Amino acid sequence: MRFPKQYDFAMIKRAGYVGSRNFKETQEGQEIMKDYMKIYSEWLENPYFDDATKEELRAVAGDENEIRERFYMDLEFGTAGLRGIIGAGINRMNIYTVRRATQGLANYIIKQGGAGRGVAIAFDSRHMSPEFAQEAALTLAANGIKAYKFESLRPTPELSFAVRELGCIAGINITASHNPPEYNGYKVYWEDGAQFTPPHDKGVTEEVMAITDLSTVKTMSEEEAVKEGLYEIIGAEIDDRYIAQVKAQVVNQGAIDRMQDQITIVYTPLHGTGNIPARRVMKELGFTHVYVVPQQELPDGDFPTVSYPNPEAREAFELGLALAREKNADLVLATDPDADRLGVYVKDTKSGEYIPLTGNMSGSLLCEYVLSQKKAAGAIPEDAQVVKSIVTTNLVDAVAEYYNAQLIEVLTGFKWIGKQILRNEQEGKGTYLFGMEESYGCLIGTYARDKDAISATTALCEAAAYYKEKNMTLWDAMLEMYERYGYYKDEVKSIGLKGIEGLAKIQEIMEYFRTNTPEEFAGYRVLSVRDYKADTIRDIASGEVKPSGLPSSNVLYYDLEDNAWLCVRPSGTEPKIKFYYGVKGSSLKDAEEKSAKVGEAVMGMVNRLL
Repeated sequence: MRFPKQYDFAMIKRAGYVGSRNFKETQEGQEIMKDYMKIYSEWLENPYFDDATKEELRAVAGDENEIRERFYMDLEFGTAGLRGIIGAGINRMNIYTVRRATQGLANYIIKQGGAGRGVAIAFDSRHMSPEFAQEAALTLAANGIKAYKFESLRPTPELSFAVRELGCIAGINITASHNPPEYNGYKVYWEDGAQFTPPHDKGVTEEVMAITDLSTVKTMSEEEAVKEGLYEIIGAEIDDRYIAQVKAQVVNQGAIDRMQDQITIVYTPLHGTGNIPARRVMKELGFTHVYVVPQQELPDGDFPTVSYPNPEAREAFELGLALAREKNADLVLATDPDADRLGVYVKDTKSGEYIPLTGNMSGSLLCEYVLSQKKAAGAIPEDAQVVKSIVTTNLVDAVAEYYNAQLIEVLTGFKWIGKQILRNEQEGKGTYLFGMEESYGCLIGTYARDKDAISATTALCEAAAYYKEKNMTLWDAMLEMYERYGYYKDEVKSIGLKGIEGLAKIQEIMEYFRTNTPEEFAGYRVLSVRDYKADTIRDIASGEVKPSGLPSSNVLYYDLEDNAWLCVRPSGTEPKIKFYYGVKGSSLKDAEEKSAKVGEAVMGMVNRLL
């Protein structure tokens, strides 16, 4: 039952994985193949693994490629925890990899002296989510650590809230966010309520990787765990406290009270966790015309109405838009399965069309609304902060500057925004007002330390009420922002590269960019290049090099002239490499034309490298 040694990408390429069909003919290829076939055989023969697991593995006995993908390496436990395809094998999400991850977490918690504080556990609507949550709880209990497990599916931000509310040392969330139905994941949160960051991410990872024999992983029965006071079901009480905090972020209840009957909202949870909390908070605030897309209302791990449940995709809104036209809705909202990300369409009354807002647009709009309301109330302190990830639009920089708030950039991943909130608390300075990232996530307030689509839903409905009282739509408010700050347009191109070959190709592309800095890109002169892996920012004209000031990360960022930029990074949650870019135009049309030119240059460059 031992896990195989890890092979570096150079060895994988030499073995023939990339651009070659001669993998088995190389000595290194034969060594790797022998290793994973041995593990495959052990899983078939060892009584530790259940019959269903063995039956699944026997079904692929003649498929060497499938066996290789399942067993060439263990499912990586990285800075976001685990995420992978559900199935049997060490490179898959199953009860054994979940137990192993939880045993590593338990070992670290015990070494940190936090076993007495317990761990909160939540899960979403995906296949095997309840089972994985249960396995995690019982492994914790077997290690003497109390598990507080939610009774049924809950949003990610509520798990973040629960960790802090219950005084837990850590949290576990079973979710794969917006990935396709065959995926699931395992996210680890630390005591501050954010996903774990250094040194805890490294510490937990080392403990997980040190477990090479699954027979050393502990578990126990639920009955025994309850008897020993190490297993507790949580639910309604935490729900009430969480919803109260979401409602507390409202900055203009008066606008809602005056316009609650004038706003029509269409909402879809996309078969996920958002349905009950989103509807509850909208009702309690006073919105009376809220329509939920019936075909997508109930939890369903197959996500039958969409190919994958991503609120960034137009496909996810097709049913919602049909209902919106029927109800003449002001806005259409969609939360992803774990309800931390929000997509939105807003009605343009002039054209009668529904216009999609990207995560950059909706986040900037909410930042503008929250800060403008706080300014009107005289509630923006001298040390006010707006926090964003490095791949988020520069429009929010302009908003922060307008309201005299400090703009702080952090690495991609909302955990870094959570870490900034923690730093403020530890240092006793800095007042966090708003944080966002381009991937459709934001947080108003500090009650949670992860992005919250339930809160964002509330805030957008509130903003819609405020602007409607001024005879404006949310689209009008967006155009007003563009007129004030400039027409910013930001996009991202994602290139999927699955499997071991894909991982190697992603590394190859990153290395190419790291060693070949262009003088210009799509007609824009390159002003500086930030290599966050090397912790450097190099000015192209002067050659001056200074530190980036952020933790090491495999990311390259190019500052271009005229407020344009380009960033290249591997996805932290999917087998993709991503190219983010942004421009600033003098009009919507000008910004679109400039962005299209950059996009063409990106794809031309990628195609040459693939």
